[in-house]
Amino acid sequence: MPVTAPRRGPGPTAVNTATQEPAAELAGRARLRAVPRPSRRRWKLVAGVVIVLAAAAAAATVWVTDPFVRPKGARAASADPSSLATVTERSLASQTQVSATLGYAGNYSVFNYTQGHSTSLPTVGQIVSRGQPIYSVDGNQVTLLYGDTPAYRDFRPGMSDGADVKELEQNLLALGYANSSNLVANGHFDSFDATAIERWQKAMGLSQSGVLTLGRVVFMPEPIRITAVSATLGAPAQLGVPVLQATSMTREVIANLDATQQSDVKAGDQVTITLPGNRTTPGVVTSVGTVATAPPSGPGSGSNSASSGTPTVEVDVKPTDPAATGTLDQAPVTIAITTASVNNAIVVPVDALLAQASGVYAVEVVEAGSIHKLVPVSLGLFDDADGLVQVIGSGLSAGQQVVIPKI
Repeated sequence: MPVTAPRRGPGPTAVNTATQEPAAELAGRARLRAVPRPSRRRWKLVAGVVIVLAAAAAAATVWVTDPFVRPKGARAASADPSSLATVTERSLASQTQVSATLGYAGNYSVFNYTQGHSTSLPTVGQIVSRGQPIYSVDGNQVTLLYGDTPAYRDFRPGMSDGADVKELEQNLLALGYANSSNLVANGHFDSFDATAIERWQKAMGLSQSGVLTLGRVVFMPEPIRITAVSATLGAPAQLGVPVLQATSMTREVIANLDATQQSDVKAGDQVTITLPGNRTTPGVVTSVGTVATAPPSGPGSGSNSASSGTPTVEVDVKPTDPAATGTLDQAPVTIAITTASVNNAIVVPVDALLAQASGVYAVEVVEAGSIHKLVPVSLGLFDDADGLVQVIGSGLSAGQQVVIPKI
């Protein structure tokens, strides 16, 4: 019987005799097994990154939700011991610092009312007191007397009463040329006045007429210090022309205060005056100007607050111990005016303040275990001289450490 050849088809399929699976599927699985699986160590690193990112997101959520609370255990990058300051409890004063000039109060002009030639003149810096000659014309001395009313007429019998007469009488009594038993300072010129003038003229080696002609005496409120002499020795003495300029002997500090700060300063405020050489001495404000003055324009217009181009008001300060200020005239100084004060204030450096987005302030407190937290505070007095500020806030007390942010 003839043998019939098998029928050709797509060809035999390889089969796994153990599982009866086609060979193609086996090859595919072999490829899957060839892709390396992540090692156990790699899985730990990936998991760690995920956990850190999740923690950071949670911290950011807490910070935005409440800017005054940090996650427990969080530390500031600025927690360097050199950038910490101690909260203190102390008296605090709010001070305004101003550049000023130390010199002498008053600015006087001495006018000549005597005809002739200048035969003696004072020197700059000379001090002239009551009864002493200031200068002379044709050998006749012009004498300084104390008073606020300037001499403007002759002193002679028959003149009308006046404040100038009373001033003359007060000076004759003070100089010892009369006493209360024979002269009354009432502003009425009589024979007792004429007699006292004769005694004075005799003491000075002058003709005893009992009359003082205009120009023989000059009235000034106090002793004067000569600052400038405009007359020339030997030249004709011009009538009605200033012979010299002078100041008082009263020490004074004058400051030009920014007009916007005028309401912060008042007469009676205590002052610390910093002298050349950084010595300090106390003083008190005696007056505060009420009229603002525009600063001079152009180069060389001076320093102080006027140099900023803002209007200023004059502030006069009297040193408590004038002798401690020395004798310098027109010396640059600095004054710190105490405008307010408070006792038992909780105080931190101004640099410790942290402005918050909500418009309030906080300080960063370092607690036990080097844990940092923000404490909201209200602001009180500022001491610009020492860079301190009064802060008010719960959870803040003397002895705590606060962070000074690094700039």
